[in-house]
Amino acid sequence: MRPEDLLHPTPQGLYCPPADVFIDPVRPVGRALITHGHSDHARAGHGAVLASAATLAIMGLRYGEAFAATTQAAAWGETVTINGVSFSFHPAGHILGSAQIAVRHRGLTIVASGDYKRAADPTAEPFEVVPCEVFITEATFGLPVFRHPDAAGEAAKLLASARLFPDRSHLVGAYSLGKAQRLMALIRAAGWDRPVLVHGAVEKLTRFYEARGLDLGDIRLVRDVPKAELAGAVVICPPGAMKDVWARRFADPVTVFASGWMRVRARARQGGVELPLVISDHADWDELQATIRDTGAGEVWVTHGQEDALVHWCGTQGLKARPLRLVGYGDEGEAEPAMAEGTA
Repeated sequence: MRPEDLLHPTPQGLYCPPADVFIDPVRPVGRALITHGHSDHARAGHGAVLASAATLAIMGLRYGEAFAATTQAAAWGETVTINGVSFSFHPAGHILGSAQIAVRHRGLTIVASGDYKRAADPTAEPFEVVPCEVFITEATFGLPVFRHPDAAGEAAKLLASARLFPDRSHLVGAYSLGKAQRLMALIRAAGWDRPVLVHGAVEKLTRFYEARGLDLGDIRLVRDVPKAELAGAVVICPPGAMKDVWARRFADPVTVFASGWMRVRARARQGGVELPLVISDHADWDELQATIRDTGAGEVWVTHGQEDALVHWCGTQGLKARPLRLVGYGDEGEAEPAMAEGTA
């Protein structure tokens, strides 16, 4: 069968007509398969949701337990058949519980990878290559300029700055789900043994990670720490909190932002970031290319990001490729009502 008959874009999201299901729909639908818990991919209000156990738990934490009429957990590699179409979930390496979804029907396999990364990360299940005929890839950092440095080296920059400025707190903007916990693991591995102070939205999700067996050391809410003890501290908060009233309690902080976008220094300067850390939970240019090759796919569909550059590269490799032009995906939001922490 033609790939477009098995999976194609619609205003609601990627749609599989034979199974009548959507992958990461941006609007409420009857049946949804969710790749991971970031709010640009996982939304509330669907009739039935199939996702990894961790993703379902994250959605419950962020949206409340009634986020969908019914839910079903998919084990890694397990085949779930819907109307004769086989679906299986495989680790994507993006955040805890993030999945690629393999769709198989009539001898054709399409893999919708969601967001993914190949770099080692103790806070996420390692990426698994899934052979397929058609590979759907993100292209968030799909330009040659984006080649991520070693994340451990970036974390070392943070600790070096903390030693250089022992009287200033380091206020680090990092997405509450995934990036914050990865950064904690990185600085612990680099030797930071002091408490890590966090915003309430970060604390809630960090406790979830800890409950699933991840040791991140001494994590404390900022509101529980006397103001006199904030000097010299490493503080992790959602990016939006850095310019909020919440941040005014820190006198002359070193402003830090952990993101793949910090490769673009002009973007760091425009955001008033004093110490940019290039730490990304997405594949960089080289990893995107390597992954496409590893899947053995002869056709590539590119979505949310620098689509045209990656489509062009695929053409130079003799691969059939096209942009999907899906809307509604990008940097994950940090302002879900369930996660609001005005007194954090």
